[in-house]
Amino acid sequence: MRTEVVSEPGVPDRPNEDFAGVGLPASGQGGCVIVLDGVTPPKDGTGCLHSVPWFTARLGGALTELTVSCGDLTLTEILALAIRRTADAHTATCDLSHPRTPQATVVLTRWSQDTVEYLVLSDSALLLESPGGTVTAVLDDRLSLLPRTSLATDALVDSTVRNKEGGFFTAAADPSVAARAVTGTLPRREVRALTALTDGATRWVEKFREGDWTDCFTVVRKEGARSLVDRVRTLEEADREERAFLRRSKTHDDATVVHVEL
Repeated sequence: MRTEVVSEPGVPDRPNEDFAGVGLPASGQGGCVIVLDGVTPPKDGTGCLHSVPWFTARLGGALTELTVSCGDLTLTEILALAIRRTADAHTATCDLSHPRTPQATVVLTRWSQDTVEYLVLSDSALLLESPGGTVTAVLDDRLSLLPRTSLATDALVDSTVRNKEGGFFTAAADPSVAARAVTGTLPRREVRALTALTDGATRWVEKFREGDWTDCFTVVRKEGARSLVDRVRTLEEADREERAFLRRSKTHDDATVVHVEL
C-alpha cells in the first residue's frame, strides 16, 4: 500500500483549518482515511472560545481512533459518536447552539480485506478508482445545488440553509447530522486506489474547470498530490484580480489531498 498526504494553508500567516489522517490498524489488514475541511469563522465570532483548528484536530483525532478501533460500528455511527465526543469537550464553556459554532466537512473511508466503506458530508470529495481505471466521484452536492440568492450573505446562509432541511449539512455539534452524509460500501476488489480532497484542492475541477474528476485523479496518481495543489495555486494567482471564476470567496483556500493505493 502507498499513501501520500499533502495539506497546505491558503495563506502562510493563517493556521491551516484542514485535518488529514491515515490509520493503519495493528492487524495490517485494513486502514482508514479521514479528511476534514474546517469552516472559516466569521469576523463577528462563533460563540466558541476555541479556534477552528482546535475543533478539526479534536474531531479528526476522535474519528481516527474510532474508525481504527471500532470495526463493529458503521461510519455513520462513528461520525455521530465523534461529533458528540468533541461537543462534550467544550459544551461547558461555549455556545454550541450558535449557527457558526466550529464545524467541518468530512470525508471518511475505511477498508478491510473484503470491503471499502465511505462517508462524505458537505463539499469535500472522495475519488475511487476501479482496477480497470474508472474513477467515480463520491460527492455531497447539496451546497452546490443551492441557488446563489440563498448564499448572498453569511447571515442569510446561517439563518436559512446551514445545517437546515433543504440546505446543506456540516459536522458541528449535532450528532444527528451524521445521518445526512452520503455513504456506501463496495467490495475491496472493486477499488484499486482512492483520493480524498478538500474543496481547496477540488477547485481544479469545480472552479477552474481544468479537467474532470478522472483527469484530477490522474494528476494525483501520476504527478503526486503536491502537483495538484501547485496547479491550483498557479490558477488562483492568475485569477487574483479578475475573479473571473465565480463562487470563489477567497483567493486561496486551505488545500488537502490524501491519496492511497490499496
